[in-house]
Amino acid sequence: MEFLLVLVIFTIGLVMIVKGGDLFVDASIHIAERTGISSGIIGATIVSVATTLPEFFVSTVASNEGFSEMSVGNALGSYICNIAFIIGICALIKPIKINSTFFGIKGVMMITYLCIFFIVSKDGIITFKEGHLLISLILIFIIINIFEHKREDVKDKIPKKGPIKKKDLLLNGVKFIVGGFLIVYGAHLLVDSGVKIANVLRIPKQVVSLTLLAIGTSIPELVTSLTATFKNQQNISVGNILGANIIDISVIMGASALVSDQGLMISRQTLFLDIPMAMLVALIFVFTGLFKERIGRFTGLILLGSYIAYLFIIF
Repeated sequence: MEFLLVLVIFTIGLVMIVKGGDLFVDASIHIAERTGISSGIIGATIVSVATTLPEFFVSTVASNEGFSEMSVGNALGSYICNIAFIIGICALIKPIKINSTFFGIKGVMMITYLCIFFIVSKDGIITFKEGHLLISLILIFIIINIFEHKREDVKDKIPKKGPIKKKDLLLNGVKFIVGGFLIVYGAHLLVDSGVKIANVLRIPKQVVSLTLLAIGTSIPELVTSLTATFKNQQNISVGNILGANIIDISVIMGASALVSDQGLMISRQTLFLDIPMAMLVALIFVFTGLFKERIGRFTGLILLGSYIAYLFIIF
């Protein structure tokens, strides 16, 4: 009976996330239309910050309670899942056209931040000082977004649609807040119930963090990206993933190191399996997007296949 209740809560969380993603993307598109800001920047900033809140809370709480392997596994597992699983599925549904100027800057930044994370992790621990360094990297991301918005071509923007009406502004503000709440709280329910299911099935913590927790906390990105894809707003989809991964490595890993009593411990599996896997899918994603200016179904199949192979390895 208790197991059945957990499954019901899991389903409720999933429904909340799906509906929240729909409301959230609608409001984000409205913001882009009314401000003239490109949908890519909207995806890489506002949307990606909101959809990474589940990863932030799960990783920082785990780290604070002394579960470094779960904290790191959740954030790094989400990085891998965001590209290999989410971009893979989105590309299979509909090939993704790439704006090379926007995509190139964020893509290179995403890979560079992963390299920095690997360098500070090589000694097996991320200290408080290194945690501050990782968090400070987000400032570069913010500055580049501001600079990019000022320099972007008019053709890259969504045209403004007439004067702003208070009624529309209020309605979309409510959609944005409610959608964000449903995504975050729904993910919370999903992860909590998912962990209980995993405990019943006796799945190890490290595997739980890299799979169940990572996939659970990445569901907001999945739903938001899929919704954006179906609404023909793929710039939001790509921007969301790039921004989320940058935040995963900088803010979430950095904050997790700061809330831990002894810094963030890094396992050998993280150094020799998880980080190389993250680098592999990131390179496939970024270089394919830069040179082909699209992520086609074949690339999506490679990314998704890589993720399935990775799951087999860690299990």
